[in-house]
Formats: sequence, structure tokens, C-alpha cells
Amino acid sequence: MMWAAFAKADNKLPVIPMPVKVENRPGVFTLPQHIKIYTKNTEGEKYAASYLRNKLRNATGKNVTISDTKSSANKINLHLLETRNSAIGDEGYILSVTRKTISIKSNSAAGLFYGVQTLIQMLPKEIEGKLPANVSWTIPCAEITDYPKLAWRGLMLDVSRHFFTKEEVKQYIDAMIRYKYNVLHLHLTDNEGWRIEIKKYPKLTAVGAWRVNKVGNFGTFSPPQANEPRNYGGFYTQEEIKELVQYAKERFVNILPEIDVPGHSLAAVAAYPELSCTAEAVNYQVRSGEKIMDWSAGGELPQA
Repeated sequence: MMWAAFAKADNKLPVIPMPVKVENRPGVFTLPQHIKIYTKNTEGEKYAASYLRNKLRNATGKNVTISDTKSSANKINLHLLETRNSAIGDEGYILSVTRKTISIKSNSAAGLFYGVQTLIQMLPKEIEGKLPANVSWTIPCAEITDYPKLAWRGLMLDVSRHFFTKEEVKQYIDAMIRYKYNVLHLHLTDNEGWRIEIKKYPKLTAVGAWRVNKVGNFGTFSPPQANEPRNYGGFYTQEEIKELVQYAKERFVNILPEIDVPGHSLAAVAAYPELSCTAEAVNYQVRSGEKIMDWSAGGELPQA
């Protein structure tokens, strides 16, 4: 709401990040009762069109169709350029909104997808709803040229210290794409938990994925006791990791998995104490605040 207020005050579009070039035009495009999204039926166009159709259907309750048959007005055009526009690069787009039509053009499927994200932000905030909203569905007329300043636009999600479910990670990815992030750095292991299934080493998840839940300030937690349940945590199966990678890929996000060693590796050492040359490693438990241990100079994981 604060951003919307500032945007209105200085005549800027309520879009984050702000596009490279915006030319405001008079008037608005009003979504008709029947919305037609026109493509030339390429895979890149169809995916962006399908994403936009689903978003519009859910939030507006209007009839939204995708077609490769041209019509005169009141339509949204999504086009991959046949002749490359070097000015917008691989991920850029040109978005044009007039009173009668909306057009998004790009050199790539990713660019079309990012253009759709900008278009969605230009709609009323109710576009993020899952049920039809009775609002004025208008988009301000403008000519927008946009492309990223950075090829790597990443966020990190720590799923070790606190485990996020597969569906919660998907929600995080959905939030990323609104702002055109394209790399998810997934912090899968740390002292507090090992989160990825390695079938050859089952203790990494059978032992390393679970701990006693402690609440308070870091460094003040009492040691886990034998009678305390070790039920805080979780992990992703290999199939779930594959599903997340595919989900992200479809939204033009690459997942960068991180396995944190040799530091911050208590979960691995608690599962396989032979990795450490510290004698008391056999007593280690997955927890926050355990003292630093040394890895074995020549130790190896047992052969399954």
C-alpha cells in the first residue's frame, strides 16, 4: 500500500523493479468480459499465455481464452520476435498498453514471462487473489521497455535451520518470480539439519534431518535431553528435489543447491561420527551451538 501511494504521487507505475523505460500514455485498457490472449502458438508463447490466463481467470472470474487466430481489438498479444531486438537482450521485453490492445514482445520465452509479471503488477492488487473480486479491472496505458541489469538475480532460502516443506518452497519461488529473480540458492545442510536424501547414506536424513526443538536466543539453548522428542525437521526425497527443480525451471528460476562442508556440518557428523577426528563425535547430536569439530584427515563415509 505504501508503494502504491508513492507511485501515484510521482506518476510512476506501481511496478517492482521499476522498468528501464516507461512512457505513460493517457487512458486505460479495461479488461472485457471475454479476454482473448493471442499467440503464434510457439511453446514459449503458450506457457506465458497459460500462466496469464490462469491468473486472470482466478482473480477476475472473466472468460479467458488463448487463440492463434487474430482478431481486431480487446485482446492481449504475446509474441516472440522473429527478428532479434538486441536492445532488450535475452530476458528483456517491450510491453505496450493502449485503450484497445495489450502487446508483449520479447526475444525469449523468459522475456515474455517477465513482461507478463509486469503486466500483472499493473493490475489492481486483487489480481493476487484466488477468488473473483468485484473491482474495476483496468490497466494504465503505457509503453514499457525493460531488461535486467544483472544476469544473476538470486535469493537464498535456508531450509536447514528451519525446514520449509516442498509446497512452502514453491510459494517462495512464486514470490521470487513476481520480482524477476532467477536463481534460488537453496541452503540444504548446516549444523541444524541435513535436508536432501542421499540413498547411499541413509543416516544423513534418518539422523541428520531431525533435532529437538529449542526456542530462545542462539547460544543459550540447553543440550538436548534423552527424554526430549527429536521430531523437529524434515527432508526432501530425491523425487521432491526433482519436482522442485522442474517447478522452478518452468518459471525461469535455476536452483543452486548448497551442501555446506567442512564447516557447519554437525548434522553430517552426527549421522556418521567416523567423519570426525574428534573422539567425542560419537556423542554429537544435531543441534544449534555445538562446538566446532574437526573432520578426519583421511576418513571416508562407509560404503553402503
